[in-house]
Amino acid sequence: MNLARALGSVGGLTLASRVLGLVRDSLFARFVGASFASDAFLIAFRLPNMFRALFAEGAFSAAFIPMFNKKVAEKGGGLAAGLSFAEDALSVLLPVLIVMTVLLEIFAWPVTWALTGGFGKATPDQADYVVMLSRFTLPYLLLISLVSLLGGILNSLQKFWVNAAAPILLNLTLIAALLFFHDPDPLLTARNQAIAVSLSGALQLIWLWLACLRNGVNLRPKLPVWSPEVRTLIALIGPAALGAGAVQFNLLISSALAYSLLGEGTVSYIYFADRLNQLPLGLIGIALGTVLLPTISRQLGGGHEAEAMDTQNRGMELALFFTLPATVALIVCGVPIVAALFQHGKFTPGDTNFTAQALAAFSLGLPAYILIKVLTPGYYARADTKTPVRYATISIAVNLLLNLAFILPLKHMGPPLATALASLVNLGLLYRTLAKRGHFVPDAQLKRRVWRLAGAALLMGVVMYFLNDRFTPYTLGTSVTRWTAMMVLVGIGGLVYVAACFVLRAYLPSDLRAVLRRRSATPTKKAP
Repeated sequence: MNLARALGSVGGLTLASRVLGLVRDSLFARFVGASFASDAFLIAFRLPNMFRALFAEGAFSAAFIPMFNKKVAEKGGGLAAGLSFAEDALSVLLPVLIVMTVLLEIFAWPVTWALTGGFGKATPDQADYVVMLSRFTLPYLLLISLVSLLGGILNSLQKFWVNAAAPILLNLTLIAALLFFHDPDPLLTARNQAIAVSLSGALQLIWLWLACLRNGVNLRPKLPVWSPEVRTLIALIGPAALGAGAVQFNLLISSALAYSLLGEGTVSYIYFADRLNQLPLGLIGIALGTVLLPTISRQLGGGHEAEAMDTQNRGMELALFFTLPATVALIVCGVPIVAALFQHGKFTPGDTNFTAQALAAFSLGLPAYILIKVLTPGYYARADTKTPVRYATISIAVNLLLNLAFILPLKHMGPPLATALASLVNLGLLYRTLAKRGHFVPDAQLKRRVWRLAGAALLMGVVMYFLNDRFTPYTLGTSVTRWTAMMVLVGIGGLVYVAACFVLRAYLPSDLRAVLRRRSATPTKKAP
């Protein structure tokens, strides 16, 4: 398959989703601001959103896709064998998810209490409001988990774009709720957003189900079947969830500590900063992870270790090519970017400064967040979910300790900085073990380009630093002026980076053409 073309398909749709996400967040900042209402909604959305990140973008796919591909590739198997396994998985997954969702609805108060670190300084009425919002958002857990099952099947069939398009429905639903059901009272607007979350899950499920039918996939419900393969899948999901979700667990800890120990609006500052930080993560890291896992598992299943190694090297190269300039841009231009997107309506200049500071702290870990997505398929494709979970556990522990150390002196910058440093620890452990096992060895091309790419990103950062003051006044005008100024600033930075890459020979036009032409051949003969 063409790695760059598949990445472009997933990345392009993810870009559309992320741009819509920025529109959604911009409207949310306008109508709700950084206040108790916004903090309450973001706490209620944290657990469902974490499940989306863990299952739709991580754990379930990491465990399911290699097993599904293996069943399809087995002699005498084919797609029918893979779908039979998927039906068995659904027969167990569905009742478990239903029971879990019902229990969470019943025990929403203690669950929300834990997510807020004891409700912080909230009054009893405010605590009840946060619990109410949580009950509205909890059905999303059930729906998005089923979406991940259908999306995993479509990814295995190389229908990457269908699954990548599903999050667009989430953003469109929330945008519609903000445009048509906002209220002068931010509490009512936040409530309507919570309802829209679960509605969007139902729409995503319908979208994936119809796409499966069009591709000859029709999973039939049946009584639970505890086959050996299903038991193996269940055993793999837990470790994969922890392994793939260290960043999400760290954000959960950060939100709880910020809500309980810091002032009103702090959860919102961290959220808006994380949303900007997640933009390159979604475009690059998740897109690469989505494409790399089935590709590497298929190559390893055919006994082609050298091709799997080359695929991972090129994935690392592409990740660094896009990640390093994004990291520098978010650190250097945080204030004008945040102002352009969020500083209007109920979102004040003070909110902009605090959010930009949190963004700079988050962005220090951006390369680690994305490279983790590149390295973990090297474990999952070999059915090793235990090693990533060990390292994720260490990362979570480091994050908790650093949160406790940083949160009071650094306030809203403490949790993001702790998350960034914990992710660097996770990345170092994952890389060291893969290299020690011989499963990932940087080739000469990757080694040659890393430092040149870093130099090009730094040159871009210097230019953008001196452009900040010229563009900042335009980020406070009308919506069209703000967004245009931000896009021009980012566009200039991108052009400077590309030019610097060519000057430093980090990437040449011939290299880019080679990447676009390159195909990872899928041999028809299995190696002995």
